[in-house]
Amino acid sequence: MIVFKLERERPAFAVSGDSLFYAKDRFLRYFDFSSQRETQVIPIRRPGSSSLNQSPRTLSYSPTENAVLICSDVDGGSYELYVVPKDSSARSDSLHEAKKGLGSSAIFVARNRFAVLDKGNNQVLIKNLKNEVVKKSGLPVPTDAIFYAGTGNLLCRSEDRVVIFDLQQRLILGDLQTPFVKYVVWSNDMESVALLSKHTIVITNKKLVHQCTLHETIRVKSGAWDENGVFIYTTLNHVKYCLPNGDSGIIRTLEVPIYITRVSGNTIFCLDRDGKNKTIVIDVTEYVFKLSLLRKRYDHVMSMIRNSQLCGEAMIAYLQQKGFPEVALHFVKDEKTRFNLALESGNIQIAVASAKEIDDKDHWYRLGVEALRQGNAGIVEYAYQRTKNFERLSFLYLVNGNIEKLSKMLKIAEVKNDVMGQFHN
Repeated sequence: MIVFKLERERPAFAVSGDSLFYAKDRFLRYFDFSSQRETQVIPIRRPGSSSLNQSPRTLSYSPTENAVLICSDVDGGSYELYVVPKDSSARSDSLHEAKKGLGSSAIFVARNRFAVLDKGNNQVLIKNLKNEVVKKSGLPVPTDAIFYAGTGNLLCRSEDRVVIFDLQQRLILGDLQTPFVKYVVWSNDMESVALLSKHTIVITNKKLVHQCTLHETIRVKSGAWDENGVFIYTTLNHVKYCLPNGDSGIIRTLEVPIYITRVSGNTIFCLDRDGKNKTIVIDVTEYVFKLSLLRKRYDHVMSMIRNSQLCGEAMIAYLQQKGFPEVALHFVKDEKTRFNLALESGNIQIAVASAKEIDDKDHWYRLGVEALRQGNAGIVEYAYQRTKNFERLSFLYLVNGNIEKLSKMLKIAEVKNDVMGQFHN
C-alpha cells in the first residue's frame, strides 16, 4: 500500500532572535519565545485556494524591514513578499497586497534585498522590496534550491553537493559533497551549520569543512542548536542530540512528530503538525556531561558526578571508550569493575583496595604486573606475597639487591625442600 500526502505537514517558519514567524491557516503568525505569547499578524492567502499541496514550503524573514518572504509550489514555484506593519494597530484581518513572482526558492540575503532562484537559467535574481530586479548573478553549480548562508552569501544545493557562494565577489567560499539536503540549520553565531537530509545529518563549519556525519534509520524531521553548540534534532519518534565530535544519543521518545524551532536550556520550543506552539522540557544531564568531558571542564564533570544520577553501564562504557577510566571510577561500586578501571587509569591505591576486597589470585597477579610497570616495588612485593609467588619474589629481591630478604627466601626454600628454589636464592 502506498500513502500519498495531500498537504505538507511541516509548517513553514523562520526564527529571528526571540521571535518565531510561521504560516498557519492562511495567516502569518508571530510567537514570542520569552513571553510565549502568540499573535495573528496578517492574512497571507485569499480563501478559496483549494489546490492540493500548495501550502507554504519555506519562510524567510528580514527583521530590520519586518518583511516576510513565503515560498510555495503554486504555479510550479512562486513567492509572495509581505511587509508587515510595525504598528500593531495597522494590522488587520484584511488581506495585505503581496508582491509576487515566480521562482523555486526565495530568501533574504541582506536587509532590503532578497534572492530568487531562476532554475531554468541557473541564476539568481537579486530584488529590492519593490520586487524590482537590481542584479543578476549566475551560479557556479547546477542549483535546485538556495538557502541563507550569512549576509550576501547563498548556500546552493545541487543533487549531491552544496556550495557557499559569495554574491558580491562571485566566489565559492565552501564546497562539500553531501546526500540530498532538505533543510539547513545555522548555529546562533553562524559558525556551524547542520545539513539535514532524509536519513543523514552533516555538521560542518561556516566554510563547509566537514566535522561529523550522523546516519539515521528513521527520517530526520527538524533540528536546532542550543547555546552550548550541541545540535538537538528530531526523527519521527525521538528527540536526539549530536555533540561537536559526532557523539550522539537519545534524549526522549515522541508520541507524535514535532518540528523544533528553538532550544533554550532544558526547554525545546516546537511546532506540531497542526501548527501549534508547544514546549517540551528535556533532561540535558547526559549530553552536558559528555560535552564537559569533551571540552575538558573537569571541575564541572566532578560537580555533575556528585549531584547527578548519571550512573549506568552505558555511561561507564562510554567513559572507558573515550579514555576517561579515572572518571568512571566515581560511578562504580562493584569491586571487580573498580579494580579494572583503577588498573586502566593507573590508580594503584584504589586497585590495591579493590584487590583486598576481591582477594583473588588472578587479581593479585594483574596488580603485580601493573605495579611493576609503574616501578612501585612495594606493591609488587605485596602482590607476589599474597599469591605466594616465590620465584618472582626472589627475582624482585635480586634486582633490588635485597640480600636480607633473599636469605629469608633461601630459608623458605629449604623448609619446603625446594632444591631449585635453593639454587635460585
